[in-house]
Amino acid sequence: MPQLAIDRDFLREYSKLEKSVQERVDAAFSKFEQSSHAGQHLEKVSNARDLRFRTIRITDFWRGVVLAPESGDTYTLLTVLPHDDAYQWAQRRSASVNAATGRIEIRDVAAIEGALPELSGMAAHAPAHLFDTVKDADLRKLGIDEQTLAFARALTDQIQLDAARSFLPGVQWDVLAGLAAGLTPEEVWTELGDVITGERFDPDDLDAAVARSTDRVVLVDGPEELLTILRQSFALWRVYLHPVQHKLVEARYRGSARVTGGPGTGKTVVALHRARHLAQHGDGPVLLTTFTSTLTGSLSAGLTTLADSDEIRDRVTVKNVDQLAHQVFREQHGAPRLLDSKQETGLWRAIIDRLQVPFTDAFLRTEWREVVLAQQITNAEEYLAAKRTGRGRALGPRQKAQVWQAVWEFEGQVREGGWSTHETVCAEAARLLAGRTDKPFRHIVVDEAQDLSPVQWRLLRAAVPAGADDLFLAGDTHQRIYNSRVSLRDIGITVTGRSSRLTVNYRTTAEILAWSLGVVRGEPIDDMDGGLDSIAGCRSEMHGAPPALTGYGTKNAELDALCTQLREWLDAGVEPTEIGVAARANWLVDSAVNALVAESISARALTNDRDASDAVAVGTMHRMKGLEFRCLAVVGVSEQHMPPPNAVISADEDLQAHRHDVQRERCLLFVACTRAREQLAVSWHGSPSSLLPARQ
Repeated sequence: MPQLAIDRDFLREYSKLEKSVQERVDAAFSKFEQSSHAGQHLEKVSNARDLRFRTIRITDFWRGVVLAPESGDTYTLLTVLPHDDAYQWAQRRSASVNAATGRIEIRDVAAIEGALPELSGMAAHAPAHLFDTVKDADLRKLGIDEQTLAFARALTDQIQLDAARSFLPGVQWDVLAGLAAGLTPEEVWTELGDVITGERFDPDDLDAAVARSTDRVVLVDGPEELLTILRQSFALWRVYLHPVQHKLVEARYRGSARVTGGPGTGKTVVALHRARHLAQHGDGPVLLTTFTSTLTGSLSAGLTTLADSDEIRDRVTVKNVDQLAHQVFREQHGAPRLLDSKQETGLWRAIIDRLQVPFTDAFLRTEWREVVLAQQITNAEEYLAAKRTGRGRALGPRQKAQVWQAVWEFEGQVREGGWSTHETVCAEAARLLAGRTDKPFRHIVVDEAQDLSPVQWRLLRAAVPAGADDLFLAGDTHQRIYNSRVSLRDIGITVTGRSSRLTVNYRTTAEILAWSLGVVRGEPIDDMDGGLDSIAGCRSEMHGAPPALTGYGTKNAELDALCTQLREWLDAGVEPTEIGVAARANWLVDSAVNALVAESISARALTNDRDASDAVAVGTMHRMKGLEFRCLAVVGVSEQHMPPPNAVISADEDLQAHRHDVQRERCLLFVACTRAREQLAVSWHGSPSSLLPARQ
């Protein structure tokens, strides 16, 4: 019985095909799978460099290119193109087995052969070559074959290597890129993790190579699975692991561990795979968690896609931290009576008026959360001795006594009224779990770790026994969209020596990423472990158009331009569900939806369920967290709206808090802009926001 494998690159291409073509692809390969003689559906390619390349008829106009083994039953679908393009694609390329990894590679032989003479001519007159300091033996050890070796020896500039990415074998290009960036052969070996094992592989055994190529090929077990994968192709191609990610997923850690990285580097994918790995190979129940219910839903869907069986899926609990806190709280006390934000503000203001203390309700709320609750302070002596790191307004002993009096009265009134806040529910749940020897989980995996508060971290620390592989954290403090700041060491989580960073962005073009990084460049952003985080080395290997930056005189003019921009994307063949619009405030979201609908462009405001039905998604920047779009418009990035005045504490009241608020707004804009994969349009009306990078 033939088995069909699907190349990762085709999964990305499939989502861009017209639906009528997709349906014919489904039918052709479903029929192919059911055949006992798969080869009878395949046609040879004349003048092919690789005789194992065959084509399969999709329609009169479309053909699929399949890699057919000389022996064995695994047929790999590589691409689907118009008739002439498919034959040209197959005539230019060949397949091979990487000697160092044992995995399959596809290269554009014609492009390599076409570029080599000119490069060699330039190299003959160059004073130095790109890889002069690297020995042939080291290159071969890293999987560089003879054709790529000859090409590498003709390179004199990094730009030439960058241009060759589209036609060189992928892993071999990664090796050369690492060496060109200054890494030693040993460091490149380490970065590629368990991919380069030192074994020798049969270069002619394609079936075995395909089976080893889980980073780029998915094997299909029957027509139903084929159709499921093709229909979910855009979601599924994201779950393939780069060698560095694979190493992190399967590592054995002596304690807690952390992975960081910029947007689009695959942190969530690593977290999902790590949860599945622990469920399969760990020694107890696993919690996969994050900070909001919306992101929890996305994690749950991703885990369902990855889980090999219901048994593995059932070993993982997916819920956000507040859900866990409320569950533990209810088991002991019943449902909490929650104090909403308006009621809490009223309590603080009444206390301020009665005590006549020289503080605002915003200052006292923040002091209570970031100092008192974060450090589990229970009396005046502890507060007077507490460190207030990160709090910009210095307080003398008399002022600290006034603050504590206000806090003491607030907490007393909350208790007397039988009230709770999400923070106090979480603190009580942490206290309850800390006193239990029977912890609810053996492993915890945390996504978007940068947005959890100290009291939430204390809950997670109390929910799992300290030991090997207890906590695995994934996050990026440059994407912190709330003012939650924490020192992991202070709450008993140590990741020193077990922290890794991902640097390659797989989602956003280099042009969009470079501009977006300018929003946060130079900001002193903490790393949650006593130091500062860095965006150095964050890069993308995809290229496209630079962001479009445009200002308008009025809001209506900006919204008219938004409609024009979206119409251009739609006319170019971009699906409505592949387009997003982000704004800082809900009122502008509503205005954008109304403007688009008035122009007969299907649009909807993002809600918690985020269900899309053939419509452009319009949402606040906070709602954009965890999403991605082929094309994205960010509107209202104006001086008067970004940041909103009421979202930033004045510098006169608390300078450090003011800086943190502005930094948070920068991070929020950064997060919104990096949701774009291919095209980004940023606009404003009136004066542009000071958060935008300086225009060149």
